[in-house]
Amino acid sequence: MAKNKKYYVVWKGVAPGVYSSWDDCRKNVHGFENALYKSFSSAEEAQRAFTENPWKHLTSKNGNNKQKKEKATPSNISENIITESIAVDAACSGNPGLLEYRGVYVADGIEIFHVGPLEDGTNNIGEFLAIVHALALLKNDNKNTPIYSDSVNAIKWVARKKCNTKLERTERNRPIFELIERAEKWLKTNSYSNPIIKWETADWGEIPADFGRK
Repeated sequence: MAKNKKYYVVWKGVAPGVYSSWDDCRKNVHGFENALYKSFSSAEEAQRAFTENPWKHLTSKNGNNKQKKEKATPSNISENIITESIAVDAACSGNPGLLEYRGVYVADGIEIFHVGPLEDGTNNIGEFLAIVHALALLKNDNKNTPIYSDSVNAIKWVARKKCNTKLERTERNRPIFELIERAEKWLKTNSYSNPIIKWETADWGEIPADFGRK
């Protein structure tokens, strides 16, 4: 079955505009700090979105501009949060869509790793990969630093050492599945003592690693 064509809006990037291929979009957002972009199912929808405020489309899955929760920062984090920790999060424009994930130090908000964008992923996959990436990084440094994630599913998948996604593997998302295989192998061949803690968004605000695209 042929895959529906997508159009990509770049609001903030090297050259903002509407692009008809992911390759052209990627050239304008990859490595660009705080790039703003999203895929759409029609050229008309993409052209209209490009003339509008990007946050109308990036703040929620259905395009409604919901009030955004405050993001936890070093200046406002709760006393219940372990500041000497890593927070991880993922962002995905569509389901499946362009996937990114990253990790930041909670104490100072500095980003320590950032992977993506990758084609045709899901948010749950990104959350899973982000946790394992943090675990492997800390293992290399021989640290038992806690890891925060706001994804219940990803935390369960890591505990089971299996990414329980139903996403179909294709040539477009092959790099994502290669990362999944590496992550699962790492979990099965390594031990770790790092606590993986659920980030309580309702009480603490958005997780420090949040991309701000909900």
